[in-house]
Amino acid sequence: MKQTATWKLKGTLFFFHATMTIIISYLPVYFQYLGLEPGEIGILLAVGPAAAILAQPFWGFMSDKWKTVRKILLLCLTSGLIIGFFLFQLSEYLLIIPIIFLFFAFLSPAGGLGDSLAQKVAVSRGVSFGSIRMWGSLGFATSSLVSGYLLSIIGIEFIYSVFALLLTIAIVFAFLSPDSEPSKKPVYLSQVGQLLKEKRLLVFLLFILSISLTHRMNDNYMGLYIVELGADEATIGLAWFIGVLAEAIVFATSAIWLARFKPLTLIMFAAFLYVIRWGIMFIVPDASYVLAIQALHGLAFATFYLTGFQFVSRLVPSELESTGHLLFISVFFGLSGVIGSLIGGTVIQAFDVRSLYAVMAGLAFIGFIASILYRHYYTEKKVAT
Repeated sequence: MKQTATWKLKGTLFFFHATMTIIISYLPVYFQYLGLEPGEIGILLAVGPAAAILAQPFWGFMSDKWKTVRKILLLCLTSGLIIGFFLFQLSEYLLIIPIIFLFFAFLSPAGGLGDSLAQKVAVSRGVSFGSIRMWGSLGFATSSLVSGYLLSIIGIEFIYSVFALLLTIAIVFAFLSPDSEPSKKPVYLSQVGQLLKEKRLLVFLLFILSISLTHRMNDNYMGLYIVELGADEATIGLAWFIGVLAEAIVFATSAIWLARFKPLTLIMFAAFLYVIRWGIMFIVPDASYVLAIQALHGLAFATFYLTGFQFVSRLVPSELESTGHLLFISVFFGLSGVIGSLIGGTVIQAFDVRSLYAVMAGLAFIGFIASILYRHYYTEKKVAT
């Protein structure tokens, strides 16, 4: 009964994340196809997350204010579909900038809204969040494999056709999905200001930035790295398939390991895995090694993201849970995406993609040390973990 009640939401996550495969994995390759320079690509990839920084907390707050996550999710998905049509008709760099800003202002918050809805439905239905969220990872993995081979056959220029098909299916599932049970407490804009003054929350968001920064750099530039190592679009898809399939397995088993370990201990573990992962990526001789190391993506990202996402719920009032979730995601994917894209484009233009992974290993190490300090000074002494 519980599984039957959530299958439509699982379908929404499956096809939305299948859609995001196209954006995360192939948008840089598409811009390269248009003839844009690495620096221009870096700026374009930064514009989207810049929009997300503002849009994600805004739509999270509106879902708390209007007491509905599903309707806001539908608004964002539909707008992303329409604006995406215009985006993929453009080839001029300066014309792309404002349209890609609008595109991500709607599409980026949809991921966080879907996860927030999954978290709330999981609590109300008595199932684990990971058992629902894993379907997003499965969608990403499946699309990574299929879309990679499809685009290598039909050409990267037909990227919008694949994107639109998958997103339309996600919209249908979202329309049929259950909504969250709203909090009975009223929500006011002044509460958001108070939330931003919460020291434990702000320091938590600050220390995860150094880890999420490296994650977003890899999202944006792994495809270019694989091409630089001599492989093609199909190999990019296979790399994502391996990584996200491992991610789905970790999400599926989350109820077991979340019950056995403290959340910040898990975050420290994931931060250490990121250091190891980027260090190995820096020294790989060819793309086949990238495929092998992608298994670490699932373990590092799923542990870091799922634990951090749920930990935020402890740091915010229940009536502002969606706002807190989207604030977390705006840092994890938005702010880190802006900084990561700009740094990544600069490093690649000055050196090469391989050098970028050395920088990422260093940043991840800083994040690992920060996670140890946060656990010691801000959690063990003040919050039961």
